[in-house]
Amino acid sequence: MANAAGATHRMTAEERRVIFASSLGTVFEWYDFYLYGSLAAIISVQFFSGVNPTAAFIFALLAFAAGFAVRPFGAIVFGRLGDLVGRKYTFLITILIMGLSTFIVGLLPNYAAIGFAAPAILIVLRLAQGLALGGEYGGAAIYVAEHAPHTKRGAYTAWIQTTATLGLFLSLLVILGCRLSMDKESFDAWGWRIPFLLSIFLLGISVWIRLKLNESPLFQKMKEEGTLSKAPLTESFARWGNLKIVIIALIGLTAGQAVVWYTGQFYALFFLTQVLKVEGQTANILIGAALLLGVPFFVIFGALSDRIGRKPIILAGCLLAVLTYFPLFSALTHFANPALEQARERSPVIVIADNDSCSFQFNPVGTAAFTTPCDVAKSALAKRGIPYGNAALPDGEEARVAVGETAIPSFDAGMDADGSRRAAFEAALTQALADAGYPAAAAPDAINYPMVVAILFILVLYVTMVYGPIAAMLVELFPTRIRYTSMSLPYHIGNGWFGGFLPTVSFAIVAATGDIYSGLWYPVIIAAMTFVVGLIFVPETKDRELHPEGS
Repeated sequence: MANAAGATHRMTAEERRVIFASSLGTVFEWYDFYLYGSLAAIISVQFFSGVNPTAAFIFALLAFAAGFAVRPFGAIVFGRLGDLVGRKYTFLITILIMGLSTFIVGLLPNYAAIGFAAPAILIVLRLAQGLALGGEYGGAAIYVAEHAPHTKRGAYTAWIQTTATLGLFLSLLVILGCRLSMDKESFDAWGWRIPFLLSIFLLGISVWIRLKLNESPLFQKMKEEGTLSKAPLTESFARWGNLKIVIIALIGLTAGQAVVWYTGQFYALFFLTQVLKVEGQTANILIGAALLLGVPFFVIFGALSDRIGRKPIILAGCLLAVLTYFPLFSALTHFANPALEQARERSPVIVIADNDSCSFQFNPVGTAAFTTPCDVAKSALAKRGIPYGNAALPDGEEARVAVGETAIPSFDAGMDADGSRRAAFEAALTQALADAGYPAAAAPDAINYPMVVAILFILVLYVTMVYGPIAAMLVELFPTRIRYTSMSLPYHIGNGWFGGFLPTVSFAIVAATGDIYSGLWYPVIIAAMTFVVGLIFVPETKDRELHPEGS
């Protein structure tokens, strides 16, 4: 009878208000969170100008990554609070922390004004944002799920799943509007602060709407009956029965979901701009078009999961990613920068050097010197975004870069005091690459825009498959009394760590191997792991009832 009633259920005004208020607040939180990443280049100049420009940008990115790193800790802190005092009041606290932290960034004096205090305060604010986001998602998803009728839980919570994409859109639109309203010098000097300052109005709207909401009916019933958990952390993580579900949820669901999500939205953008050299604004428009086409499918797959199950849709998305990422990104090269593909086929670039002398060129503080002929050659190619292969150096020969039939000898930078050898090497390499047809940038008139958008849409479609049903499934996996604590941790370890660090890890793999597609091994391996573990160990949850005493 419950299923029949749920199937014909029409959304009530209260349910619409719950979904709207929860989703709107979460959109604003994602807006706040992604402003920093979208403005990282300017922030590096404003707050990290005490070091060289390269190190400043790296420090700015590390500060951005810090927000991802602390998300699981926010999940623990606010998850416990949500199970002790309630869903509504906890995500009121998280949105206040996020909104105020963002607003303060807009007011924060830069390095030139207050010295090292500026980046120190900025990092503290970024950590606060990460902690708040760690508590926001679980609260919003649970709040909606615990209001939803039994057979509409996937459809209702799927609206929460659209918020990360919509928040990213909002941040890009506000930044674009500010850029277009003033000259570049003004925006770089002070205009970049406007998107941060505007968050105070978004915060006010969110708090006003959320204050009008009632507490989750399931939590309220537990509170009235005196059955609330007194030690949600202990129940969630110190008892093997529940801890086992947490581990399975992480490995068999959220890790794979996260890498598919970040590959489809963030790594695809990175690949277009940094590898294929598509102009930044053009790449953003292409990604934006694919996202707009894909957003409705979050709700479509969420609703479909109410009928056929959460597990088959999520695992199908992971499996499709594993099977098709390499051909899809290869097709992206073909349609976005055909000249690069043709040059690579005609005149492959090979670094011929002693592998023992090659370093892993990761230098976050700008102090290491990579001077061997192998390092010099790879650094020059990586800087240009040129794909290359590696070959062992025969005895008695000198290290070199082969561009087709042309060989450019490399050199030991430690023996180049006046820089003349570097200048000669760089000039010869640039000429050889140009002669071989390697483009400095993707030619706008050579881009097949419909096909690029189609490929990006497929990548986003995988995102909607793994992400649309995940909120409902995580809610259903855990007992009501410890649901906030239990589901938040695997979600934010998966998305904050496995997903959040995907661009960095994948780029490091590409830089080390020279293969522009090798970075895809990271999401492919993680998604394959999730498919296997999820297939064997994750139970289907769509038919579970949510009760005050358990799930």
